[in-house]
Amino acid sequence: MTAAPEIRSLGAPAATLGEGPSCDPLTGVVHWFDILGRRLFEHDPESGETREHPLPMRASAMAAVDGARQLLVSETGLHLRDRATGALTPHLAIEAENTATRSNDARTHPSGAFWIGTMGLEAERGAGAIYWYRDGALRTLFEGITVPNSICFSPDGATGYFSDSPTGVIRRVPLDPATGLPAGEARPFDAGRGRGAPDGAVTDAEGCLWVARWDGACIERLSPEGALMLTYDLPVPRPTCPAFFGPDAARLLVTSAQEGLDAAALAETPLSGETLELLLPAPCPGRLDAPVRIG
Repeated sequence: MTAAPEIRSLGAPAATLGEGPSCDPLTGVVHWFDILGRRLFEHDPESGETREHPLPMRASAMAAVDGARQLLVSETGLHLRDRATGALTPHLAIEAENTATRSNDARTHPSGAFWIGTMGLEAERGAGAIYWYRDGALRTLFEGITVPNSICFSPDGATGYFSDSPTGVIRRVPLDPATGLPAGEARPFDAGRGRGAPDGAVTDAEGCLWVARWDGACIERLSPEGALMLTYDLPVPRPTCPAFFGPDAARLLVTSAQEGLDAAALAETPLSGETLELLLPAPCPGRLDAPVRIG
């Protein structure tokens, strides 16, 4: 039996919909979002300090660009963020004229390409899509998506993963490692095991997927072949996305949500909406995402 990890809160304010955690490969600082609360959180693992930044729009993910800038994904598209001041500059519109959608899951491919998911504000069926962005170019990869999630990539960049959460299915697609563009059809990889829906996911250095299970109160580790390797129960019913951080990317955190939980459920799970660290019983071979290429 796999030993259960100790779980602790990072101490940041609870989010209505915590999402999009990532560790900046240039600084080691961890970021995540409260999409519905329009907030960006910035956590320094060394000092333990967390800063909260209000945002003028719903945003869901961010990637490093260089030492001075980050690229933020929002309901209107991509914005460059000044690291020193937090100022946002529009970079590229994505569905900006469609006020019924917002951004959701996103992740950087090893080639520096960015996969970006969109969805309806009320999770309307088929209202979203998944896009590819790099060096100023934008392409639509998959349409008719309801809730895009589980976007992540094998360490060599030859395989991509994504899910449409309500289907319960994670899909795997072969990629051109040099560009992050599909090189074949997307096929089912994991059809779910009855513990909620697949939400955010990340791959480790061995190419295994760590998947948060919305309404499943757990995080799973899946082999590159889709076999279930372990399950860790969590004290929150709606974990949303994991991320590696810390020295050698050996630490693991997971964001969570309060969205849709009534007062009784929140009373029973008071950590809902908080960002949690899992103190794993064995060293984790983690990895960090590459900076995004903006041209």
